[in-house]
Amino acid sequence: MSTPRKSPKRPAVRTASAPAGRGVDRPADDEIWPRVTRELADDLAVDALARDRAGKAPFDEVARLQEAGLPALLTAPGPSRRGADWRAACAVVREISAADSSVGELLAHHYALSWSSRFFGTAHEAHATRTASATEHRDSTPEDRDPATEHRDPATETDGAHRPGAARRRPLALDVCTAEERWLLAGGVEPPRAAADPGLTLTPAEGSGGWILDGRRAFASGVTVADRLVVGARPGGTGDLLVVLVDPAHPGVFTDAGTDRVGQRLAGAGTVTFDHVPVPPEHVLGVLPHDEHAVAPFTTLAPLALRLLLTQVGLGIAEGALAEARDISRADQAGPAPAGGAGGPAAGDGAVPVGSGDDPYLLLAYGELATAAHAAAAVVERATDALARGLHAEWSLTLEERADLSVLVAAAETVTGRAAVHITTRILELVDGTAGADSRSGGPGFDRFWRNARALTAPTRTDHRLRDIGDHYLNGTHARLTLLA
Repeated sequence: MSTPRKSPKRPAVRTASAPAGRGVDRPADDEIWPRVTRELADDLAVDALARDRAGKAPFDEVARLQEAGLPALLTAPGPSRRGADWRAACAVVREISAADSSVGELLAHHYALSWSSRFFGTAHEAHATRTASATEHRDSTPEDRDPATEHRDPATETDGAHRPGAARRRPLALDVCTAEERWLLAGGVEPPRAAADPGLTLTPAEGSGGWILDGRRAFASGVTVADRLVVGARPGGTGDLLVVLVDPAHPGVFTDAGTDRVGQRLAGAGTVTFDHVPVPPEHVLGVLPHDEHAVAPFTTLAPLALRLLLTQVGLGIAEGALAEARDISRADQAGPAPAGGAGGPAAGDGAVPVGSGDDPYLLLAYGELATAAHAAAAVVERATDALARGLHAEWSLTLEERADLSVLVAAAETVTGRAAVHITTRILELVDGTAGADSRSGGPGFDRFWRNARALTAPTRTDHRLRDIGDHYLNGTHARLTLLA
C-alpha cells in the first residue's frame, strides 16, 4: 500500500579540520576528494553483498554519502559547497560504483538533476544566478551571517521580507540549494516514452500563480530516500514541459518501492503518485519547449550528462568485478607455502613459488577482460573530457559541438555496456568452483555484478545508438535533439 514518505532527519556534516559553526571552502582541485571517495568505497565494499541480499531502502547508504560530503561536491565553491567539476563527479561515481553500483547510480542521478536549473533555465537566469551567488560568497563571511537565517530554505527566498504570495525575485540555483541544504535529489525530467502515457500534468492553482501537480510515474533511482524530487510535467497534459521541484514529504506524494528488481536493488527505484500537490512559482526550475527546434543545444546536454554518469556506473561495475575476481584468483593460485629443508627449495634460491598464476588459459582470459576494461575506460574518459568542455561552454555551445558530444557519449555508452556485461558474465565462469568465491562461504557473490550490469544496461537501446553513430560518421547527420535518456 502506498504511503506518504517522510525522510529521517540527517545530522549536519562536519569536517574534522573545520572549526565548529564555520563554513568550509575548498578549491575545485582539492586532493582530498579522491581520498574521501576511496575511503567510502572501501567502506561500502565491506558489506556490499549483505546489503544487496537484504534489499532494504538505502537510507544507510545515503547517510554514508552525506557524511562524506559527496552529494554537495558538484557545485561552485562557497560556504558548505565543495567546488568540484564534472570530471571529478564522474570519477567519484565510477569509484563508488566499483564498490556498490546501486549507490553509484543514486549519486549519478543526483548529480545530473542538481544542474536542472542550469539546463532548463534561460541564459539570462543562469547568468543572474551565478552573479548573485558569487556576490554573496564574496561579500559575506562566517562571522557576519545571521544564525537565525543560516538554515532557511533557499528555494523560497525573496529579495525582501517573506510576503504572502510574493513572487520569486531571483532564479533558483538548485545546485547551490542542494549543497547548502544537504539534499539528495531524485526523479526525472524526460517525457514518457510511450505515447499513450500521459505522464505528469499541471493545472493552474487559483490565486497563487503556482500549479497543482497530478499523475503517476516510475523512476529508476532514489525516490524512496530523496529529500527533493525533480520532475517534468505538462500544463494540461500538452504543450511545453515544466521542470519543477517537489518535496516528497508532502501528504499528496505517495511512493511505492520497487522491491522485485533483478539488479541495482539498492538504487531506491520506485513509482511515485502525485495527488493534488501544490507547486509554488519559485519551484518551477525551467521550461523545455515542445518544439525540439526551439531547444537550446546546452539544454539537450541534460540527458547526455545523465547517460555519461550512468556509463561511469557501468564502467565501475566492470572494474569492480574484475578486481574482485583477480583477488580471488590470486588467493587460489598462491597455494600453501613450500616447506624448507629436505626436498624443498631453499628460500632465496630463485625458484618459482608454487601457484604463481602461470595457467596460460587463465592468463589469456584475464588479458582479454583487462583489455576490454581498458578500452571502455579510454572511450569513457574521452567522452568525459568532451562533455566537461561542452558544459563549460554553456549557452555558447553550437549544434555541431552538441552533435559531436552526442556521438562520443553514445560510443562510450555502447562500448562500456557491452564490456560490463561481457566481463561480469565471463568472471562467473572463471571463479566457478574457486575457493572463496562462493557467497555462501563469505565470498563476494559475483552474481551481483552480473545482475547489476544487466539491470543497468537493459534500458539502453544499443542498436539506436550505433545507428546514430553510423549516420553521423557516414552522412554527417545530427542526432535528434531529444530528452529521452
